[in-house]
Formats: sequence, C-alpha cells, structure tokens
Amino acid sequence: METGEKIKKSVREGYAEIAKKKSPCCAPSCSCGTSSDLSEDISRKIGYGDEEINAVPNGANMGLGCGNPTALASLKKGEIVLDLGSGAGFDCFLAANKVGDTGKVIGVDMTEEMIEKAKKNARSGNYKNVEFRLGEIESLPVEDNSVDVIISNCVINLSPDKEKVFSEAFRVLAPGGRLMISDIVLLRELPDLIKKSVEAYIGCLSGAVMKDRYIGMIKKAGFKKIKIIEESYFPVEWMANDATAKAIIENLKLTHEDINNIARSVASVKVSGVKPG
Repeated sequence: METGEKIKKSVREGYAEIAKKKSPCCAPSCSCGTSSDLSEDISRKIGYGDEEINAVPNGANMGLGCGNPTALASLKKGEIVLDLGSGAGFDCFLAANKVGDTGKVIGVDMTEEMIEKAKKNARSGNYKNVEFRLGEIESLPVEDNSVDVIISNCVINLSPDKEKVFSEAFRVLAPGGRLMISDIVLLRELPDLIKKSVEAYIGCLSGAVMKDRYIGMIKKAGFKKIKIIEESYFPVEWMANDATAKAIIENLKLTHEDINNIARSVASVKVSGVKPG
C-alpha cells in the first residue's frame, strides 16, 4: 500500500478527472459517462427521490455517492451543516434547501476542480447559504464546536487516516451535534491485490475497512448512540458496470470468482452518532 500522502494525491487526481469529465465512478450499479440521466439513475438506486434530484443545479449531481445522508439527518431550519467531501455540491444543496435562509451549509473537499465546480453550481442556483472550502477532511478548515450536523457520502472510506477524520468531526460538532454518514465498509477482508490497487482506492474499494473497525473508530472519537441505520450489499453488477471497477478487473486480471468474492465482501452502510452535550 502506498503512503498516506501518495494515496491522497492519487485520489485527488482521480476525482479531478471525474470533475472534468462529469464521470460518476464510485457508486453501486454505475458506469462512467457524461450523461446526466445516468447520474440521476444512480442517485435513485441509492435512495434519492425525483424531487431531490430535480431540486439542485444542473451538474451538481454526479452520481458519486453510495447513499442519501441528508434523508437521515432530520435537518431543521436554522441549523449549520458540514459535508465532508462535498464534491460538486449535490448533498450540500439538498441540505441548504432544508435548513433555509437562517441556516448554513459548509462543503469541504480537497480537490480544487470539485470546489470550483461546486461554487459555479452555487452561483447558478443562487444559493446564498452554502459555502465551499478547499481542505482535507483529516484537518478540517472549520472552527471547534461550530456545526450542528455532519454529513458525508462515500468519502471517509477514501481517507488513509479515518481515525483522524472522525476525531476532526467530533471537534467541529457542537455538543449534541449529529453525525449522519453513508459509506462503504467490508464484511470480510479483500484480497491483497485489491488492497494494493490505486484504481481500487479511487473506486472506493481499497480504502474500505472492516465494519466493526469502522464503527470502533467512531466510538474512539467520542461519539455516542452510534447506530447502523441501514446496510446493503453491493450488487455483483456494480463490479461489471463501473468503469473504475473495469480498470481494476483488467489490470489485475480478476476471474469471475474473484469478482463475486469482492462483491460479497463490500457493503454500503448508513451510520448515525451523537456528540455528547
């Protein structure tokens, strides 16, 4: 496995290309392309409704998630929301619609191209209550105890230092604040050839950890009332249709049995937690 900084560089470069190409790659049953219809189809499959899909600026939804964290967050008017790994702003804009003019949404992403795209989308949608900041989720450019809710969608699995991410999330949440995330976890260990693949890391596979370890890191950060609200397997066709996955299969010369084993090893989870206060 590469060092943490090399992994971040690879992920940053990978998602910069996605931002430029409008390619959704990191979601179940997806294939990379330029079609907005494809992104919408992916979003429906992972829990977004048509009303949500149609409520955001064109180009904000890139089909990159693995769940719908805003649906879980029970957002209220006036709340301050932080999105870890905000991409082109899809979940931020949905959250902004829920918290209203008296609330605020902050999106943090480490890829300049994504931040630029998100800001452009905010301008086109005339969102005054959304702010996008360039930064890493392991070192959030956000003040202590300053946000009410943290959301994240298929991003923390990409971090080589997940403990630091959850520690930072705990730091910036106000007492009583909520953590509401969708992410990828492992139900059993992946083969070493996948763990060592850069393509797999960008495709949300190689960076994923065992489910118990993932929950353990959230507990270690100090969160309470931790719940797995929903858990679902990734369908086998995800490995067959996703362009990033296709690159992994071709480069590593995976067999059909390998692909089935990988698909049975990976799950999408929706997790909630609370900072005591």
